[in-house]
Amino acid sequence: MVGDKLVDIGSIIKLQRTKRNMTQGELSEGIVSLSYLSKIENKKTKASPEIIQLLCNRLEIELTDTPDVQIEEKCKQWYAMLFDHLDKQAMVTKYEELQELMDRSINDQTLMFEIHKIRYYCVLRDLGKALQKINELHEMADSFNPTHKYYWYKFKGTYNSHKEDHQQAMQYYKLAEETTNLANITDDEIADLRYAISVTHSHLWEDLEAIEYARQAMEIFQRDYNFARCAQCHILLGIAYQKIDKSDIAIKNYNLALHLGELHNNEDVIHLAHYNLGYLHSLMGNSEEAIKHYLVAIQNNNLTEKIKLESLTRLIQELYTIGEYEKAGKYLRQTSEILESVKESFEYYNYNKLYDKIIEIYTHLLNGETKRFQSVLTDELIPYLKQRKDYYHLLFYAKMLATHLEKMGKYKASLQYYKLADSSYQQIIKL
Repeated sequence: MVGDKLVDIGSIIKLQRTKRNMTQGELSEGIVSLSYLSKIENKKTKASPEIIQLLCNRLEIELTDTPDVQIEEKCKQWYAMLFDHLDKQAMVTKYEELQELMDRSINDQTLMFEIHKIRYYCVLRDLGKALQKINELHEMADSFNPTHKYYWYKFKGTYNSHKEDHQQAMQYYKLAEETTNLANITDDEIADLRYAISVTHSHLWEDLEAIEYARQAMEIFQRDYNFARCAQCHILLGIAYQKIDKSDIAIKNYNLALHLGELHNNEDVIHLAHYNLGYLHSLMGNSEEAIKHYLVAIQNNNLTEKIKLESLTRLIQELYTIGEYEKAGKYLRQTSEILESVKESFEYYNYNKLYDKIIEIYTHLLNGETKRFQSVLTDELIPYLKQRKDYYHLLFYAKMLATHLEKMGKYKASLQYYKLADSSYQQIIKL
C-alpha cells in the first residue's frame, strides 16, 4: 500500500501544501476536519489510503506505489551533477525539469530529491534557500531511513561548512559517517564524505586528522581511477604538510596535483594547485616564484570569490614587495572591480571588510599616503584581524606595520607590532 511504502506521507503532504501556499483549511475542506489534517501532517495519526488519495487529488498530485524509472534515472543524473558541480547551468536546467515532474507526484524519490536541494542551494551559494529547506525538512527528519539520514547529515554539514561554522559542520559529517554502514551509498560517496571531513579538519587546524582522512579518500578515488578527486586530495595533503612545516612534502603533493590536473585538463585543479604553490613560496620568502604561480591561479574564472580575491591580494603583496608598483596597481584595480561585483554573495562570509581594507592599504601605499596607510592598519585592519583571530593575515600585516614604523624611527611602536607578529606566529603553531 502506498501509505506504507512512502516515508512519512503526512509530512510530504504538508511540504506539498506549503509549496502551493495553501492553508490547512483550504486543503482539508470537505475531506477531513482541520484538526485531523493537522494530526496527519504532524505524524500524530495515520490516515487511510482513501483520505490520502483525496488530499493528493486536492493538491493535484499523483500518488504512485510503483517506482517511476524515468524519474529515478533523472534524479540520479541530477545527484551526480551536484556531486561534480562542473556545469552549473546544466544542473539548474535538470533541476527545473525534475521539479516540474515532482510537483505532479509523490514517489519513491520525493524525499531524496527534497534533501538534495540543500546541496543544490549550497552549490549555487544561495545559503538562505539552503537554510529554508533545512527548516522545512526538520520536522520530518526523525522518520528518515538510514540513506535519507546520511544525506541529511552530510548536506547539513555542507551548509555549515559554507557558513564557515566548521565545528558544527564536523558534528554533522561525523553523524553522516556513523550511518554509512546502514545507508545505501556507493564507495565514491564514502570517499567524498571522507574528503569533506578532511577539509573540515584542515579548517580546524587538525592537520594529522586531515592527512588521515585525505589518504582514506584518495585510496578509494585511486581504486576508481578518479584522478581529478585524487588531485584534490593531494592539495589537501599539501596544505596539511605545509601547516606542520614540512614544505618539501607539501610541494611534492601540490606538484602531484598539478600533474594530474594537467594530465586530465582539469583547470580547477591546475589553478588551485598554482594558488597553493604561490602561497607556500610566499611564506618561504620566494616572491618571484610566488608571483609566477599567482599569475596562473587568477586566470581561472571558476575559482570561488574568496580564492580569487585571496590570490589577487597576495599577488599584489608580492609585486609591491619586489617594487613592481605599476603591476601592483593594475591588479589592485582588478581586485576592486571583482570585490564590488561579488559583495552581495559575501553576505554569509563576512570577508568584505578584510578585502576592502587590503585594497585601501595598498591604494594608500601606491599613492605615497603613508599616514593614511598607517592609520588604516592601526585603527581598522589589525583590530579587525585580532577580533576574527585571523592569525595568518595578522602575522603579515603586523610585520608590515612594524617594518614601516622601524623605517620611520619609531622603534618603540615598531617593537609592539613585531611582538604582535611573533605572538600571531605562535598562535599558528599552537593551532
